[in-house]
Amino acid sequence: MNRQVHKGQISNISAAGMLITLGIIYGDIGTSPLYVMRAILAGSAGSVSELFIIGGLSCIVWTLTLQTTIKYIIFTLRVDNNGEGGILALFALIRKRAKLAYIFAIVGGSMLLSDSIITPAITIVSAIEGLTIINPRLPVVPIVIVIVTALFLIQKLGTRTIGKSFGPIMLIWFTMLGVLGLLQVIHYPQIFKALDPRYAYLFLTRFPQGFLLLGAVFLCTTGADALYSDLGHCGIKNIRGTWGFVKLSLLLNYFGQGAWILMNAGTVNSMTNPFFSIMPTWFLMPGIAIATLAAIIASQSMITGSFTLISEAISLNFWPKIKINYPTNIKGQMYISSINWMLYFLCIAVVVFFQRSANMEAAYGLTINLTMLMTTMLLGIYLFYKKTPVYLLVILMMIYLTIEISFLVANLNKFMNGGWFTLLLGSILFTVMYVWFNGRRIKNSFIEFLKVDRYTDILRELSHDESVPKYATNLVFLTKANKSSDIESKIIYSILNKFPKRADVYWMLHVDILDEPHVLEYKVTHLIPEVLIKVDFKLGFKVQPRVNLFFRQVLEELSNNKEIDLISRYDSLKAYHIPADFRFVVIDRIQNYDFDFPLREQFIMDLYSFIKRFGISEVRSLGLDTSNVTVETVPLYIDKDIPVLLTRNDQTLHFG
Repeated sequence: MNRQVHKGQISNISAAGMLITLGIIYGDIGTSPLYVMRAILAGSAGSVSELFIIGGLSCIVWTLTLQTTIKYIIFTLRVDNNGEGGILALFALIRKRAKLAYIFAIVGGSMLLSDSIITPAITIVSAIEGLTIINPRLPVVPIVIVIVTALFLIQKLGTRTIGKSFGPIMLIWFTMLGVLGLLQVIHYPQIFKALDPRYAYLFLTRFPQGFLLLGAVFLCTTGADALYSDLGHCGIKNIRGTWGFVKLSLLLNYFGQGAWILMNAGTVNSMTNPFFSIMPTWFLMPGIAIATLAAIIASQSMITGSFTLISEAISLNFWPKIKINYPTNIKGQMYISSINWMLYFLCIAVVVFFQRSANMEAAYGLTINLTMLMTTMLLGIYLFYKKTPVYLLVILMMIYLTIEISFLVANLNKFMNGGWFTLLLGSILFTVMYVWFNGRRIKNSFIEFLKVDRYTDILRELSHDESVPKYATNLVFLTKANKSSDIESKIIYSILNKFPKRADVYWMLHVDILDEPHVLEYKVTHLIPEVLIKVDFKLGFKVQPRVNLFFRQVLEELSNNKEIDLISRYDSLKAYHIPADFRFVVIDRIQNYDFDFPLREQFIMDLYSFIKRFGISEVRSLGLDTSNVTVETVPLYIDKDIPVLLTRNDQTLHFG
């Protein structure tokens, strides 16, 4: 596969591309007006003065400008991995040089998964709560549960059909936001003073709760990370081309809500939601319906994003191997049943536990805040290795670490109001990723490589030794040896020692997951002509390692090139041109019963073994035909010196 094809397909700006972009990436940040001004109003402590409202709006303006426009739209989108974005794509760019960067990657990844749980809850609840303006006794939670259940049920069918409507719906949504806001600001044009950053400073310094209300302000930029994560689906030009319209619509709506609050200051209280209040009475039902559709699209984007995130995490060894389905032929669209239902049950738990969207705001803001902070750290490491001038790197890091740590302090202030849920959920997901990554690293540290040329003669002779029963015509092993000159000691142990395995041809398959996203290449090395052949698959971290399918293609191409003969070697079958038989051997390395790790590593390995039970086997993950696969368990330690534990004592016994 040409490495530039994917990037080229999405690099050009077009009306259709921008419409698709509206439907894919702006759902989360686009639904923020549902709750941001309400959250700021709730912290007013009864004060709805002009300075308070305009100051809060000024904070929103400059948060969207500094965080979303400058950090993500202008700067971060340029740091792409062959057209792909997102925190794990960024990590893949630096993982070989910055050994500890994986910590930032898994913290950010675990927070993004948490976001996929909280986003459907808070956005759909916020939209349905609009109905309480019409009927205060309406049961919001049961309605939300029905919508969320339907949303997760359709995931296994794919979103190809309904996905075509996402762009037009979001275009209607943003147009509605802008128009509703404009209808208010024309009556209170003074609201545009919020464009002056001095009002943001006054908001933070003059009001007792000003700084802590940054947690509420921060909600306006939730979803900015999605602009980066979905870079590969939309392209930088389409994202930048649509952001101007989206930002204008958002700001008009925020300003309209602020204008309405100031014009109705006498009737406003901490429970007022100005988003629905600025709607004309006749438009309430259509407006709520459009808001609900936008909330569903925002939720769908996060669910789809979580599937992509897990797929990348599996390739980068952050998550156990699990089954991935492809419900449609749309590139990149996948469905992971176990993740879908994990998200569903946790999302329902959030809805039932918190009940109201206002109660979810602290948990929601903290997930995005930590994700953005981790992205900033990885960006800093990337720029360091790209030899960015030190003074510029220091300035950028100081600015954005100051901003994001300030938001973090404000969000942590609401720890007991819901922030604890984020940290608890994130900690569990972090533990899974940390244990899986380090457990595999500990196991791999016991891999011993030998030089192939030491075994050339014995493998050639074993292949032709008819005194040893033939195990298979073609015997295939999966190897972790990066160098063609190396072979794993455990493979030699399996062939020669555990049970002599004679085969006409021995195959070594090596899968190398690259830092680039979409590479699909392979290399064939004939280590021992007609006896030992190695195939190196070079796959991007977004490519599913369907080794069985890839190997079949390699065999067909080698056969067509007359490099191998795929006809059976048995005389009775060869006469009828029966295809040769293949047998795979998968070696599962397990801990020796008589060997213990140091305490920390033993704890990690115990958790690793526990987590492994919830994944699928390597055989299934590689798409191998289980009818011709043998799984062998071998100890981590072999061919090591055995400590002297016994003393021989042959004493003669006398009877009678």
